[in-house]
Amino acid sequence: MQVAIVGGGVMGEAMLAAALERGIFVAADVTIAEIIEPRREELRAAYGVSVVPTPGEATGTADLVVLSVKPQDAKSARGSLKPGALLLSVMAGVRLATLTADFAHPNVVRVMPNTPVAAKAGMSVWTATAEVTAEQRRTTQSLLESFGREIYVEDEKKIDMATALSGSGPAYVFLVIEAMVEGGVAVGLPRAQAQEMAIQTVLGSAVYAQESGRDPAVLRGQVTSPAGTTAAGLLELEKGALRATIIKAIRAAHRRAVELGGPA
Repeated sequence: MQVAIVGGGVMGEAMLAAALERGIFVAADVTIAEIIEPRREELRAAYGVSVVPTPGEATGTADLVVLSVKPQDAKSARGSLKPGALLLSVMAGVRLATLTADFAHPNVVRVMPNTPVAAKAGMSVWTATAEVTAEQRRTTQSLLESFGREIYVEDEKKIDMATALSGSGPAYVFLVIEAMVEGGVAVGLPRAQAQEMAIQTVLGSAVYAQESGRDPAVLRGQVTSPAGTTAAGLLELEKGALRATIIKAIRAAHRRAVELGGPA
């Protein structure tokens, strides 16, 4: 399978590295189109792939074209695609209809990944046009599973919802970690120790929630003894409307995602 990756940034590199490690891509079959010359050489040296400065030099013979550029650069990323090739976009807010029109190509997958794909712990939500074949869907699923978990949705509107929750979600979690670190420092812990405790606590809690399969409310209850330390802390969080504020944040992010995508 000949692969072209348009854009050699963090997301493009994360997808490349995971796909090579899992044997989904073969380095000799991959070409990366990247405008910045030092970055091209860095990727070539690290992964043994071909590199070119413009999309048109990479896309014409590819069976899979991955668009990993900023949405505002979408039009400049256009290049000729061979009939039946799969166009896979990770550009936020760019709808299937826009992609099929701009590239004059019907076989399109739209993916909303998040930044933890760089640690092979990502969450990717995706949808596809009707023309995408069963084999291309399997290829997409395998690629996305190589750097985390994936969910397929029929309704493209759910991509905007995923953008607000899992796409923007890491920033919400990082803010919580920041606050936990500051709280640890406030009660007397050295910052380095507070940061290590906070990050491992968030990581461990997420892994435990995932592996147990239990409702988060049940898990929270198991940690909370009556009149104990956790209950005292949770009371302050409820007073500060943390739950309601997070819900508001996701709703606001969803509204913005819809605005950025334009008319459905």
